[in-house]
Amino acid sequence: MDAGAETPGDFDPFEAIFADSDPADSATPENPSQGASTEAPQAPTANRQPMTRREAREAREAGAARGAGPVPESVPADDALSARPAVPTTDETAAQTDRPAEEHLPFSTFEELTAGPANAGPATDSPLAWRQQHYLSHAEPKKRRSLKPLWVTLVIVAIFGGLVGGAYAVFQPQVTKLVNAITPQDIDYKGNGTGEVLFAIKSGDTGSNVAANLQKAGVTKTYQAFYTLLLRQQPQVEFQPGAFKLAKRMSAQAALLALQDPANKVQNTAVIPEGTAEKDIIPILAAATKLPAADLQAAAANPAAYGLPPEAKTLEGFLFPATYTFTPGVTAQEAIKTLVDRSFQALDQAGVAPADRWKTVVLASIVQREAGLAPDYPKVSRVFLNRLDQGWKLQSDATVAYGTGNTHTVTTTDAERADAGNPYNTYVHPGLPVGPISNPGDLAINAALHPADGPWMFFVTWNLETGETIFSTTADEHDAAVAKWQQWMRDNPGYG
Repeated sequence: MDAGAETPGDFDPFEAIFADSDPADSATPENPSQGASTEAPQAPTANRQPMTRREAREAREAGAARGAGPVPESVPADDALSARPAVPTTDETAAQTDRPAEEHLPFSTFEELTAGPANAGPATDSPLAWRQQHYLSHAEPKKRRSLKPLWVTLVIVAIFGGLVGGAYAVFQPQVTKLVNAITPQDIDYKGNGTGEVLFAIKSGDTGSNVAANLQKAGVTKTYQAFYTLLLRQQPQVEFQPGAFKLAKRMSAQAALLALQDPANKVQNTAVIPEGTAEKDIIPILAAATKLPAADLQAAAANPAAYGLPPEAKTLEGFLFPATYTFTPGVTAQEAIKTLVDRSFQALDQAGVAPADRWKTVVLASIVQREAGLAPDYPKVSRVFLNRLDQGWKLQSDATVAYGTGNTHTVTTTDAERADAGNPYNTYVHPGLPVGPISNPGDLAINAALHPADGPWMFFVTWNLETGETIFSTTADEHDAAVAKWQQWMRDNPGYG
């Protein structure tokens, strides 16, 4: 047998890879070319179990310590897969002491690696089997999956959450203010209100009229709140003329329910609002007194019977607006006289001489219909007096509307303002109109007597809901104010 050749049972691929010694340490007594001792090995013991690598190492070290010969192999001849190389002798162990660890796997080329150890026997391992064992034992551990993407995601989420939280903290007050600016509480009150208000619905009042009058009386907060609610009702609400006991600062819903509740209608009581025309007062009186409207109209047909100035052709202007309670059985004449006497009382208290009653009431009736807010009454009076002093026409839309029979609005058309056949048309006829156009209250009477100081020649109530009015001195200023009012009318067609 050639030097270095081994029997098939002498090679173990596991020992070649994992043994602590060099492959040369695997020399057997039968392989003197590997530098092994020529001493004969001990005879194998029957049924002796194969030694483990640890046992072989310990045996080798023990033999070297006592200078003994090589430890014989304990390998059954028929157990090729369990075969292990013989333990090297003391001289062989000493010869390998200076070898570096790298030489334990002396593979320098791909061919050597794939071919396996030179001493691998065909009966024990094929090159493919040896490569599998080699790579399984020397395979690198599987790399753990990197957590970097997870950490990056968590950082991004944290940054985004911080930005959202910071933005909310900065802009939350502004957002809340914006939301509150469009929420219902800004156009409507809550609850049933407080206090007591006698509210009158006149014959012919539309839902828009009722909505505007409720807001003006302080019952509801805005026109929109009540009118929008009214439009949603099915079937449509039909209001009955009369006086109703309501409260201040009621929600639109509460006010609507109260007006529909017969228990809130005040019996034998008439509420006459400021600026109400005579033709609208008669039905209110009829509802309160239980008298036929025809009887009341007949009683009002003779103004002289009640002591009115000789210029008066009707009772217009002298039916004082107030709240009246009539006893059962009152006559039509008594009811009319109650209102006229109350008007004389107000004029006397204001210091109006009987000779000046007519002119004062006519001017006050125009101021009552044209002015919106209480502070504007004296200024409106001044505008009319300035125009009269300058010889200008009054150009009051309220007088024109009254002449057309419209007592619920002050808006007019171009054709109506150009109609010379209307005796109340102050766009065509100079001076004061031929008679009062409404029944003024104390505020309007005082404004006619005590106008404000100012150069104003024009005014226009541009917001009919709030009563806001613009006063102007020049025509250009007035034209701009009129344009603002016209735009408001387009935006609020319910007032048309």
